[in-house]
Amino acid sequence: MVRPRKGSPPMTSNPETPWSPGPTGARRDHRLRDGVDALGFPLIPLTLRGSRRIVTMRKADNSIREERAGPPRLALICAASPDVSPLDYGGSVMSRIRGAFVPFLEFDNRLRGALQAAGLLALALAASLWLGAAAQAQETQIIYPGSMAVTGFPGTIIPNVDEGLPPGVDPVDETFIDTSRATLRVFDVSRLGGPASGQLVFTPPPFEVTAGQIGEVFGLTYDDGVRDGMPSGVPNLYAAATSLHGIEIVTPDADKDGRPERQRRGTAGATFMKGQFGTENGGGPGTIWKIDGITGQVAKFADIDTNSGPGIGNITFDPAHRQFFASDLDTGLIHRIDAGGRLVDTFDHGVAGRPAHGLAPVADDGAVMDVEGAAFDTEDPDSWGYTQDERRVWAVSYHGGRLYYSVGEKSEIWSVGIARDGTFAGDPRWELTVKADKDYAVTDIAFDNSGFMYLAQRGPIENRYDYSRFADSGKGEVIRYFRENPDDSSTESVWVEAPQEYAVGFPQGNRQSAGGLDLQYGYDADGNLDTSVCTQTLVNTGDKLRDNPEFAERLAAGGPLAVHGVQITSKELVKPANVPPFGSWFVDFDGYFEDPEVEGHVGDVAVWHPCEGRAGYYEEIPGGYEPPFYPPDFPPPGNLPPCLDVEDVQYYCTPRGLEAYLYLHDHAGFGGDSIKAQSRTPGVAVTSPMSHAPGKPYTIDITGHYPGDRVDVGLCFYRKSDKDKGGYYPCCKMTLPLRTPAVSCER
Repeated sequence: MVRPRKGSPPMTSNPETPWSPGPTGARRDHRLRDGVDALGFPLIPLTLRGSRRIVTMRKADNSIREERAGPPRLALICAASPDVSPLDYGGSVMSRIRGAFVPFLEFDNRLRGALQAAGLLALALAASLWLGAAAQAQETQIIYPGSMAVTGFPGTIIPNVDEGLPPGVDPVDETFIDTSRATLRVFDVSRLGGPASGQLVFTPPPFEVTAGQIGEVFGLTYDDGVRDGMPSGVPNLYAAATSLHGIEIVTPDADKDGRPERQRRGTAGATFMKGQFGTENGGGPGTIWKIDGITGQVAKFADIDTNSGPGIGNITFDPAHRQFFASDLDTGLIHRIDAGGRLVDTFDHGVAGRPAHGLAPVADDGAVMDVEGAAFDTEDPDSWGYTQDERRVWAVSYHGGRLYYSVGEKSEIWSVGIARDGTFAGDPRWELTVKADKDYAVTDIAFDNSGFMYLAQRGPIENRYDYSRFADSGKGEVIRYFRENPDDSSTESVWVEAPQEYAVGFPQGNRQSAGGLDLQYGYDADGNLDTSVCTQTLVNTGDKLRDNPEFAERLAAGGPLAVHGVQITSKELVKPANVPPFGSWFVDFDGYFEDPEVEGHVGDVAVWHPCEGRAGYYEEIPGGYEPPFYPPDFPPPGNLPPCLDVEDVQYYCTPRGLEAYLYLHDHAGFGGDSIKAQSRTPGVAVTSPMSHAPGKPYTIDITGHYPGDRVDVGLCFYRKSDKDKGGYYPCCKMTLPLRTPAVSCER
């Protein structure tokens, strides 16, 4: 029970470099023969990354120094044994094997050989890492066009495990979040090394932010790079605290082993484990962190201090008003945050949104996460204080003058306008209810420049005590919707009823979504980023992306199978195309590949893809024009008022081009219900549908114009019943000058 609220180019195959030797079952014991391993597969080098501890080494003075290399997502918990002691080989070795924890005694002699081989490589590794760190220190920028940020679980560690564990102690009880490893990485995916063939891509070492700095995070967004009032061309990155990678709690060290006591259930004196929410840096479950795009400096940006533990669903940036929106999983509120990190106001979907679709309002029940209460259970998300499902807002995405957001496990997509002054316009509207195989939450929303809306599902929250699973994966979909053109009056939504789906991952069903997606520039035939083509590529996070025994032999040629990270696919490859997804590239989150059974260890993804002079959707500010409700450049002819008032004009990009929605008011009482549109601007084509649904705006399609130009549209406003009689029919005529958006719809 919860208590009430108190108030560079990629690496390519190199036969001289094996994957990485290690324990049997964890790292394959390669027998090198002319660049081929014992299984007959070609060897591909592994990029070593520079800030993740896997081995601790003791110096002569008995202090600890850290050797770093590609880490496990989840450390295998191993107690020292008389046969193979960690100290024999310089420290503690931890590795993850299929979600199971096994003692050192289960390793065979290949472990010794692997560790000895690793020792021989240590000096070369240390030198290469030192050089890599020096090179990174010289960088003056960490985010470039096309940079891809990804969040995920940092991994685990048993502190002081080299001293051994007492007999009878469960190693899982002594395992903690590894605060030295990354929970956020920024990848350079500008060169993917060749055409997409389902292969794993090795990137240059990414920029990393550790769990010790910011805790566990999920949602990501960029700002516009304005610094001191001037555009810099380099944005900052923002990351939001999350409970989607589990909630772990501890009490003070009671057995004097130098480690706190891990707890499954709430108890007096319990606190969040280090690395959970960045509490060491003043963070908490409602914190949004800012990573400077030039220096990489990390600082707390904003804090929703009323959030008790559920964390933030997602965040988005509104460039029109230079502000942010963040969804609060504790209260269900959407917070509006200014560019300085100050919380300005909120929107309550449960109370103010639901009635707009005929649904009863639902207020927050006041439940909070109480880690000291006996009812709190780390393995039961229902005890974590989430607001009710009917008002639980997950994804948020600012687009075209409106804030789009997803609600609940059944995933309703809603939007609310953002007014001229940046406030919530108070016009919430239901957009659609997601049609997917499973009623899973949509945790990310993105829009491209052709009018498509992309949605990513994430499986239900779990939190296995052994850190192996944070979500029930394997059935989450990545789908896209587009607007009906023309609008089908027989359907409730302006969006098509059936979405298009993407094949995500190779496992059967191709539904391995982990809940994050974004749009990326295009890629040429050789896998090189083409920044002249905007929003042409879909990137999405997923689990077990290359794991399918049916294709194991073919997949092995492209790298390891246990990939938890990001899939990169041309957005045109909707199902049935790209099934299975050999037309995609894959990037692993942490460079560790022997954990096929973990689930939910990857989070969100965000790409910095500024598109100069382009925007796929444009909508006038809600509220219409200032009285007398005429668009700009709309003088009444002579001294006579027109027979129609134009209350609002909204623009949308569709797969066919620019579409204008006209909100007309028949103030003269003419009684028209249809329009016919003709272009009065040479070289520009204007068409209108033959039918019009009552209560809907009138729509016209505009092609052949230059973005930002004025297009004069001649309108004939008439009654359909009069026209159907044949012959002459009365028509209220007017010329409407439209100022088209100064940006183009991408075809």
